[in-house]
Amino acid sequence: MPNTITTDYLNTTSFKPNLFQDKVVLVTGGAGTICRVQTEAMVILGCKAAIMGRDVEKTDEIAKEIGLLYPDQGFSDPVIGLGGIDVRKVDKIKEGVSKCIKHFGRLDFLICGAAGNFICSVPHLSPNAFNSVISIDLIGSFNTVKACLPYLKQSKGSILFVSATLHFQGTPFQSHVGAAKAGIDALSNSLAVELGPWGIKSNCLAPGAIGNTEGFKRLMKPEYLANASERVPLQRLGTTRDIADTTVYIFSPEASYISGTVITVDGGLRHIGNIFNGEMYPKELIKDINRAKL
Repeated sequence: MPNTITTDYLNTTSFKPNLFQDKVVLVTGGAGTICRVQTEAMVILGCKAAIMGRDVEKTDEIAKEIGLLYPDQGFSDPVIGLGGIDVRKVDKIKEGVSKCIKHFGRLDFLICGAAGNFICSVPHLSPNAFNSVISIDLIGSFNTVKACLPYLKQSKGSILFVSATLHFQGTPFQSHVGAAKAGIDALSNSLAVELGPWGIKSNCLAPGAIGNTEGFKRLMKPEYLANASERVPLQRLGTTRDIADTTVYIFSPEASYISGTVITVDGGLRHIGNIFNGEMYPKELIKDINRAKL
């Protein structure tokens, strides 16, 4: 899979080259569309990176591809893949973080983006399925922060959770994810308060309807995709570049006093209801729940 953004980013961005020189970011879910583009932008601007994922081969392959974006191609392995890691397994995360520190010697930024999602209404949702999403999204994020905390304290680093807008209101078919992301927002707020005295910042980035991403394609029915942008106040779907730029900003020195907030990147859609509520409610929901066997 080719990189989402290229080194041409340097010619079109307001951020200066080597903004993150000598810095290191660790990313969970780095093989996914959103987290990959976040990593790409950071690497283009001089940051070294370690990406965690469950699939060893895929994670290593993507790490090599993103590594081609690093400004100094003379540096050996500026991006490393940490495959075979399930964020629900604390010991595995610790092993991955140790490899990152051994390779790079430091850790400045953490992106918690490992997630699981699917469309399912509560009448059809099993306790195991609900627990799985909470475990990956919320508990996995907590596990990762705990493993990285000693190194983030040393660097007075910054944490960024990939959240969502699904819990800003009641969203059909997304109770499991809404609960997980609401928990992540609350966790981030607490971390901003508790870790602030150590100089550590904690924030959330909440993407709205971002086109050409795995999640958006998986969650939206094809017949609703064509007109989806018409519901967005800015009259367009978001792009992965929008996510990349926001990530760079929140980790940049210009955002040094921003902590304990949720940065929403949705073109204003949250103020009038999300895509699910507009296109799939109530018709699709009624059809679905009426088929449920309670």
